[in-house]
Amino acid sequence: MSVEKIDTLVVGAGQAGVAMSENLSKCGVPHLVIERHRIAERWRSERWDSLVANGPAWHDRFPGMEFPDIDPDGFVGKEQVADYFVAYAKMINAPIRCGVEVKEVRRLVGRPGFRVETSAGVIEANSVVAATGAFQHPIIPKIVPDDAGLMQMHSNSYHNPEQLPEGAVLVVGAGSSGVQIADELSRTGKQVYLSVGPHDRPFRSYRGYDFCWWLGVLNKWDAETPGPGTEHVTIAVSGARGGETIDFRRLAARGMTLVGRTESYANGVMRFAPDLVENIARGDANHHALMDEADAYALANGLDLPEEPEARKLDPDPACMTDPILELNLADAGITSIIWATGYSVDYSWLKVEAFDEKGRPKHQRGVSSEPDVYFLGLPWQSRRGSSFIWGVWHDAKHLADRISTRRKYLAYHAAAKRQTENA
Repeated sequence: MSVEKIDTLVVGAGQAGVAMSENLSKCGVPHLVIERHRIAERWRSERWDSLVANGPAWHDRFPGMEFPDIDPDGFVGKEQVADYFVAYAKMINAPIRCGVEVKEVRRLVGRPGFRVETSAGVIEANSVVAATGAFQHPIIPKIVPDDAGLMQMHSNSYHNPEQLPEGAVLVVGAGSSGVQIADELSRTGKQVYLSVGPHDRPFRSYRGYDFCWWLGVLNKWDAETPGPGTEHVTIAVSGARGGETIDFRRLAARGMTLVGRTESYANGVMRFAPDLVENIARGDANHHALMDEADAYALANGLDLPEEPEARKLDPDPACMTDPILELNLADAGITSIIWATGYSVDYSWLKVEAFDEKGRPKHQRGVSSEPDVYFLGLPWQSRRGSSFIWGVWHDAKHLADRISTRRKYLAYHAAAKRQTENA
């Protein structure tokens, strides 16, 4: 069987893989991108139907192309986002091969490069970029057994309210996914219980500008490491219905019941941590601190922006905060389904190299692995806070492409020097 050879193999053709291809091409690096499904497949099949991007169209895009027929301040739907990456790949003539799954990557013995076993044959590559991102395998905590008589699904399997049976629903997780899904279900008339853990709660817009703009001018997108204790804190933000600030008290006023962090389950009873008020207070503090910084920036730079005193007002605490629910009999509450908006884990079991720590997490510096010629792209905080956003992954790809190109030049020098010695 013939073996295909390529300089750099990129695994995954989501936003990370497309960005990597563009920047490798700009550096003159021969490469191939392989994708087991379609370009940007997760945007299509692993997100709910009404999802829109959490950042405005002017912000959440690659430098080389704007979203067609979209207001720059609007929020792009998931299908349009996927279409954007397909169009972008076509525009840059990205060498993407879909329907090919990587089975295993191992370093070659006695010579540089890697042997890549795929569903379509063997490829040998000098470098490998794992562009599969951080959202690979949904995490459902082992709290409620499968035989509890409830429909349970991860947020990546939720598409619309029609999927759920009659009855109330418990949504676990109050980051962007959890709070948006809970809000959608509540608006259909369902009784919704939302389990709220620690979170940040930025404003959607303040003094005329989106929070994405404020984080840019305040240099927060360029923060290189999360603050102490914030490594796993989710962000409650939404672009739904044109974008709005998440306000848990208002969700409760519309009929949603808030509970604390989900802790345990036994004999039909779910137990919650007594941390609801603390978690919401922390989100409020984050909300006000960001406004304080925005106000200070506007004053220091003489920006004539309309003031928004109303943005600082908090509604009265609802009954579910003043008298928190710590135990809930799910049957008595009429709960027939649970949606776990509880994040994802990574899976690099196909990558058989010495590039991971004891927990299976990549060891890297800005995506450059501890294993020579192995690179990672699409990781949260890969180089900075903005790495998880569409524009951020593009800039991380630019850095990796430059590193790959530079390494190729060193290896080319070695090969030339070797030939000169042999011909002497």
